This record gives sequence, C-alpha cells and structure tokens, in this order.
Amino acid sequence: METKEDIFLTNAAAESRGGAGIKAAQTIVDHKVDVLLTPRCGENAAEVLKAGDTKIYKTIGGTALENINAYLSGKLSELHEIHAGFHGHGEN
Repeated sequence: METKEDIFLTNAAAESRGGAGIKAAQTIVDHKVDVLLTPRCGENAAEVLKAGDTKIYKTIGGTALENINAYLSGKLSELHEIHAGFHGHGEN
C-alpha cells in the first residue's frame, strides 16, 4: 500500500572510515524503506538494499522535493549503474 510517507534519517555511518555505504544501506533496510532516490550507489550497499527489497532510483539533480515529484510522476528510472565503491565523498 502506498502511503507517500517520507522520513528523514540521520546517517550515522557518514563519519565511518570504511563500510559507510553498507551501514547506511542497512539503516535504510532496517526502517523498511521501499524506495531510495540517489544519484549513485556502491556495489555492496546496493546488494544490502536489494536483499531488503528496497528499489533504487537515480535522481536527476535539483532538490529532494523535485526528485520526489519526479519519482511520483514516473520520470525517474531505476539505478543500474552500480559502481565498485565510492570514495569521492561530496562529489556528484
């Protein structure tokens, strides 16, 4: 059932030296999130999300609200360009 509920989660893994993506993904799965909107995702985090039945959609830039509206109107596509790991934190 679609509720259009949104929540803000603090990313406690953001300060981690290693495995931050996996920890962040596990937090998302633990909160039973159905859909994640993101510009990119690492391979290990994607596997955690996939195992938790969380779909990953590629954002198109702009604000979070713009991307939510784009998702709701079917304008975002599933993210398939999964990379081995992301170490350029803060870059797009």
